[in-house]
Order: sequence, then structure tokens, then C-alpha cells
Amino acid sequence: MEKDELWQNVLADVELNTSRATFNTWFGGTNIQSIEDNILLISVPNSFAKEWLENKFNKFILKSIRNFLPEIKDIKFIISQIKNADLKIVRKKKPEEREELDADSQFDFTGVDQNTNLNPKYTLNDFIVGSANELAHAAVTSVISNLGTVYNPLFIYGGVGLGKTHLIQALGNEVARLNKNKIVKYVSSEKFTSELVAAIQVKEMGKFKEEYRKCDLLIIDDIQFIAGREKTQEEFFHTFNALYERNKQIVISSDKPPKAISTLEDRLKSRFEGGMIADISYPDYETRLAIIKTKLVKKKVNLSNEIIEYVAQNFQKNIREMEGALNKIIIQTKINQNIITFDDVKKILQSSIHIPKKNISVKNIIQTVAQYYSINEKQLFLKTRKQEIVKPRQIIMYLLRDELGLSYPSIGGKIGGRDHTTIIHACEKISDKVKNNVSLADEINTIRQIIYNS
Repeated sequence: MEKDELWQNVLADVELNTSRATFNTWFGGTNIQSIEDNILLISVPNSFAKEWLENKFNKFILKSIRNFLPEIKDIKFIISQIKNADLKIVRKKKPEEREELDADSQFDFTGVDQNTNLNPKYTLNDFIVGSANELAHAAVTSVISNLGTVYNPLFIYGGVGLGKTHLIQALGNEVARLNKNKIVKYVSSEKFTSELVAAIQVKEMGKFKEEYRKCDLLIIDDIQFIAGREKTQEEFFHTFNALYERNKQIVISSDKPPKAISTLEDRLKSRFEGGMIADISYPDYETRLAIIKTKLVKKKVNLSNEIIEYVAQNFQKNIREMEGALNKIIIQTKINQNIITFDDVKKILQSSIHIPKKNISVKNIIQTVAQYYSINEKQLFLKTRKQEIVKPRQIIMYLLRDELGLSYPSIGGKIGGRDHTTIIHACEKISDKVKNNVSLADEINTIRQIIYNS
């Protein structure tokens, strides 16, 4: 079994169970050095990472590795002996001199471009377009052709593992490829904050401002994490204005739309909403099939349609989880020399699979809620603020989002053509209420049971 491929799958498990900041801080620059006497040696960049991983992640990593190599008895962390000079040689290689990157390698830290912070593995060609992301994809392609003049800023939001990072990094890579003279910078909001703090500490705010304000394209990932950080929001607000006034492109991603980010300053919400806002929701079945088949072609692995359909059916709400499951299967095919059965796959994925819910529809949800509250379905679509209508209608919106993963605009279309901001407000309101209102939580759980058992 290839050591690199094994470690990529372990990292996939880790990323699903940690925050982005924790993952990038402690797992960057790690890899498997060797396996000796069933003891796996993991190379780490420094003593801090060694101590943290030994204390915090030893058991988790060992458990993950044993999913692929049950015979491993223990793991040990050792500080990498790679010299700085060697690292510089790798980083200075020209694009044409680099080895071809595996498009399925999600965590190739050495492949990141040191000037842009972009990972070259993310491309538009590898991004599978479906009904759940076609608006966001169309907006990205338009921005590439009209940098700074349309859809500025471009704000893309959606849940974890749905492809936001892939899409915005692909945008950056394409702009950098087509415009060699353009300054492109990708950064997470966590990194933006940490660089700001460091600049304040060493009194180099001028250098910090210059670094960000010289960009032709600035991409900020996971902007929701600056919420509540007053100094970070203030500095980003001024950076945003400086770039916007010079028609420089700004692209932002988040797990929720601007209005739904609590403790985000109103002036930033206003700036974000002044451009294009695009939603990425859960991929449909056909899109998931296309993603799996594309990955298999690149890996040069053949799986039966029964296995492919099983994976697509059982991983519905997170592309990253689906790809992680697929990687486990691919590793097993190599162990078994390309011989793997449907029963083998079910055993491999037994611990990570989510039991699929009954296939439910928009009609199921609307009918069940209407019957539960003894309301005529047609009343739910009327423009009225009567509480006996508003509450069930908001619960329908919440369930359409939570159970079916529909985008806010799509939900608006199903509920009488309402504006997506109305849907966002309703979903957020119900979501907040069920945390503290036991009675409401019980009502919604009862409605769910009726839907699943009907």
C-alpha cells in the first residue's frame, strides 16, 4: 500500500472531526515516514506539533490507520529531518518541472503555491456542476472573464464539504493562469486574523495593509469566523473598501449568507450583499454519481455500478465524506488486487455510513405539517401574518432546508414565491427556537416521525 495514499485518507478522517484552524495548524507538513515491525512512524515539522499530536490525536490517528492496516500495533511521531534548503528547492520548482499532482489528494500542503496560497489541484475542469451549484459555478466563470467589473464582491455560501473551497480556489488558479501579471491571494479568515495580530505585535501594520491592498483578486475563505472579532472586522472593512474602489475583485465564502452571520457588523453585511450571492446546496443523486465516476477514472479503478450507486445513495450531504468513503474502497481494491465485492464494501463503510432516510419530498413535508396543525394547504401560501399560519409555514421552510437541503431561493419558490431573505429569517428563527423551546422541538420531532413512517 502506498504510504502517501494511506496518510491522505487518515487526514480526511481528521479533517471531518476538527476545525479548519486546528487541522491546518497541527497537521500541515505531516506524513508517514516508514512502517517498521508494525509500528508506523509519522514525520512532523517541529516539537510543538509532535507534543500536540501525541497528547491530543494519538488514539484517533491510530484508530483511523487501523481501518486500513489492522496489523498496525502503534504509532510514533518523529520530527522531520528535511533541511530548509531541501524545502526551498521544492518550492522554487517551475510549474512544468513539478511532478503531476494527484487531483484526489485533498491535503497536499507542499503543492500549495507560495505566492497565492492556492493549491493547484483545484481546477474548474475537476468541479462537477449540478443543479445544487450551477449558479455559483456560473458566477465564478463570469468573474474570471470580467475581473472586478461584475459580481463584485462574489459571496458563495453553503454547508461543510459541498465544494466551496474547491470552487473559489479553482477561480483563483484560473485567474492566475490566464493573467500572469495579476496578483492573486487566497487566505482563510483565520489566517487573515493571525497575520493581523502578528503585524500589530511587531508594529508592521503598514506592511500588512500593503500586502493585501495590492491584490487584483483577494479570496477569503470561511468569512464567518471573523464575526465577533472587532479589530479583524475593522481592518477587513478598510481592506475591502480599498480594493473595491479600485475595481479589484473580492471573492468570499461562508457557511451561511451574510444576514445569517451573527455578530457580523452591519457595514460588512451591507458590503457583502452589494454584490452577487450564490448558494451551494446538497448535490443531487446524479451529481454524486458523476463525482464518483470522475474520481474513479482519475484513480484508474473500476467498480461495479452496484457499488458506485451504494456510495452515492448513502453519502448525500457531504461530498468530502463521500470521497473519503470512496478512498477507503480504492485502498481495499489495491490490497485485494482489484477484487472487491459489494459485501466487502458494506463492511468497509459500516462504521462511517449514515443510514439513509426514507425518500421524502416537498409535497410530503407540506402535507404533513398542514395536517398536523389542521390547516388547509392553500392557506400556507397566502400572504398573511396570522400566527396560526406563520408558524407552520416557517416550520415547513425549516424542514425543507434541514431535510432536503434545498437552497433558500428554491424554498421560496416552493412556498408561494417568497424572497430568499424571508426564508433565511424563518429557518434561522426556528433553528434558534428549537434549542430552547422544548415544546416546539417535540412538535417538529413528531412531524418528522410522521413523515418517515407515512
